[in-house]
Amino acid sequence: MQERLLEVRNLKKHFSTKKGMLHAVDGVNFFINKGETLGLVGESGCGKSTTGRVVLRLLEATEGEIIFEGKDILQYNKQQQREMRKEMQIVFQDPFASLNPRMTISEIIAEPLVVNKVFSSKVDMQKRVKELMETVGLAERLINAYPHELDGGRRQRIGIARALALKPKFIVQDEPVSALDVSIQAQILNLMADLQDEFGLTYLFISHDLSVVKHVSDRIAVMYLGKIVELSDYSSMFNNPLHPYTQALLSAIPIPRIDIKRERIILEGDVPSPINPPEGCRFYGRCRYRQDICKNKTPELKDMGNDKYVACHFTNNLKPATV
Repeated sequence: MQERLLEVRNLKKHFSTKKGMLHAVDGVNFFINKGETLGLVGESGCGKSTTGRVVLRLLEATEGEIIFEGKDILQYNKQQQREMRKEMQIVFQDPFASLNPRMTISEIIAEPLVVNKVFSSKVDMQKRVKELMETVGLAERLINAYPHELDGGRRQRIGIARALALKPKFIVQDEPVSALDVSIQAQILNLMADLQDEFGLTYLFISHDLSVVKHVSDRIAVMYLGKIVELSDYSSMFNNPLHPYTQALLSAIPIPRIDIKRERIILEGDVPSPINPPEGCRFYGRCRYRQDICKNKTPELKDMGNDKYVACHFTNNLKPATV
């Protein structure tokens, strides 16, 4: 049995607004085993990036538990939290906005080492910076360059090197390739896979692109309006999607072959507001299988066996879509 590194239980993050309480994350449950990648997917505004930030305590949770290596990190004091930061890092979506334009590559990568007082010698620190640059494929000649002098791929490599500086065990990848060209995306994805194998890293990979998530994830969680609606290994997710929302998402992925036909599921209606959301299933207004119970009762994430979980009242009666 695989050892769990991270487990999230009933995690909630609500924001107070003038119009009411915004339920960005509303009762999320999942776990990640050591050395694996969990893909978290969903459309914009579903709460996936907020989930990643709450897991790292960049945002404080409203409710729930975040168990990292057997301990609830939401109970940590400031000193414990400071130590936790060394074990849990993040790579941000925009490689330019996440880097200080006034700092050189050397200074950016060295910043976590400086803050945590890892080295007392500047020589040793520079040696570590050069090692990190080599690890992520950055030429040593760029050590005194500034972020604006580089392309998006190299900027993202800087962000990855910075995240690796303190030798973490867990990294949140928050849409790390969505701002990059397709050819550069492949390079960065391959780099992250190689780093995972080399250092035994564990990833939470957040994205809105299922075709990307398929290639990097061991398991995939689909999120809709603050809740996870389906969670399973990537093979089961793509070959046997059960939740109507998952089926619709997968049907939208282009197939580069004209001899393959499949049903294209068009979602009708609008996404409900996350501010004071309605009772019942949040996918009710767009679901082609909806019935009266869906409007009044919230479906729980049920274990369907073989580590497959689905939140739908009629999961046992739904026919898997051909995707």
